[in-house]
Amino acid sequence: MSKKVIWITGASSGIGEASVYKFVKEGYQVILSARNEQALEKVKSSSAYPQNCQVIPLDLLDQGSFEGKTKEAIAAFGHIDMMLHNGGISQRSLIRETPLAVDRKLMEVNFFGTVGLTKALLPHFIARKSGQFGVISSLVGKFGSPYRSSYAAAKHALHGFFESLRLEHFDDNIAVTMICPGFIKTDVSKNALTADGTPLNEMDKAQENGMSAEQCAKEIFNALNHKKEEVYIGGKETMGIYLKRFVPTIFTKILRKSEVR
Repeated sequence: MSKKVIWITGASSGIGEASVYKFVKEGYQVILSARNEQALEKVKSSSAYPQNCQVIPLDLLDQGSFEGKTKEAIAAFGHIDMMLHNGGISQRSLIRETPLAVDRKLMEVNFFGTVGLTKALLPHFIARKSGQFGVISSLVGKFGSPYRSSYAAAKHALHGFFESLRLEHFDDNIAVTMICPGFIKTDVSKNALTADGTPLNEMDKAQENGMSAEQCAKEIFNALNHKKEEVYIGGKETMGIYLKRFVPTIFTKILRKSEVR
């Protein structure tokens, strides 16, 4: 039997990089995508079985390239079983200070880039009557948070889109797993866009003290292999999901007093 194949975006660092190592170790063939080809090659060579990896550079803002990149990805190992949408960019800026151009960039990368790549790969899954999308959302895909307005909006939008896709393609045996990490120790806050569109270049305290990317990747692997519909990953911050659901007014007060940026 041929090995399972997973395509991972945002594979050059953080959760994506850790996921590459985990899936390769578990016997998968892995397609690595991100903008930085040199970084991708480094991740490939650092994996347990580099021969089971294929690097395909990809920019989520270059949506005109998606059809060609998808054909290249399918050709790499002959088919694709899973797509892990991990590529994206975070935000650390106030609404009143953020130009619409920055909001649009956040939506283009985090929402339209993910949706565009999904639409490019979807016919392959339909033809095979098999496939799974793992979508890295966020806890702020379930509730809003200061300094992350358009990032949160994009993640909320992903839930709506992929929940619809799950229902529309149930008969095609296509599964969707929404993955909502909390504070994971990666460079996501360093790379987050500020109001003028430049990176923050600072590590959040909460991020610094968060779960390791390696542990997060293990939980992602388990969630995908058990075909869970939705999973929350992190520490005590994941309780925000339940506070929002059952005591929303109290949760709002907690967020107002929070020092997290």
